[in-house]
Amino acid sequence: MNTNSNSYTIIYASVMVIIVAFLLAFVSSTLKPLQDANVAIDKKSQILASLNIRGLEKSEIEPKYDAVIVGDQIIKADGTVVNDGAAKDEAAFVVDSKDINENNMPLYVANVDGATKYVIPVTGRGLWGGLWGYIALNEDCKTVFGAYMSHASETAGLGALLVEPWFQERFLGKKLFKDGSNDVALTVVKAGAVKEADFEVDGITGATLTTNGVAAMVKDGLQKYIGFINTKTAGTCCNEQACEKTEE
Repeated sequence: MNTNSNSYTIIYASVMVIIVAFLLAFVSSTLKPLQDANVAIDKKSQILASLNIRGLEKSEIEPKYDAVIVGDQIIKADGTVVNDGAAKDEAAFVVDSKDINENNMPLYVANVDGATKYVIPVTGRGLWGGLWGYIALNEDCKTVFGAYMSHASETAGLGALLVEPWFQERFLGKKLFKDGSNDVALTVVKAGAVKEADFEVDGITGATLTTNGVAAMVKDGLQKYIGFINTKTAGTCCNEQACEKTEE
């Protein structure tokens, strides 16, 4: 064959493309289990961070998660349990954020030092891209035990600071409700503008739009779980004033 001909060039290029495509597909399929495992470990690390368990070595994450997380439940908007998550990593853990709806809501039940905590996933949008995180509630469902948040593309040194523990720790101990209300009052306000310390988290200086995105993510995300928050799976109301008002 004439190596200088157009047909030779086309055949040669086609063969090389096929070989490279095969190699890429082979490498991708070979590495996928490892990639999936790393994604799972990262997710578990985020959930643990919302429970104020941070700074673990990679090898420590899964054992700690297994010890702390009692179950990853799937519930309905009214608090009804669809899957108790006893077989961990098979229920809430595999629900993608885009698949969450009123009949398919992930909920992580944890035991931290003998106390029950509930971890709720939240998602939203910041200035440049997606936001996500986890809010851990104390057993009474009235106060925040911990929080973890991250982002896709917020501005370095400004909105991106939402990943810092010092910002996330501002949520600890905040109340979800004002007396007599069934609407989530917990929010994030412009830096330095906190007026009601029980419900408002001080935002990030110079990152107003990201702060607004975090506020919406937290408030809207928790409000979706109001059925669970008010009833819990045992039928106990977490916001007594609101429940009494409803009963009247």
